[in-house]
Amino acid sequence: MLEYVKTILLKVSFDKVLFEKELKKALKVLLTDELKQLEQWCYQQFSGMYLRILNKVFIKSAA
Repeated sequence: MLEYVKTILLKVSFDKVLFEKELKKALKVLLTDELKQLEQWCYQQFSGMYLRILNKVFIKSAA
């Protein structure tokens, strides 16, 4: 499932609204260890474009 989520995020990365929506959906379906892997991968791939979104989504999910 993690690889599927990564594929979707790459495909929607052109649009910040879609990206955030799909990222939030991913948090609901992935297991805890998959979430940690996704978080690391997202920061590596998208921190240049979507750092605010990543911080918002991953900080909310940790709380």
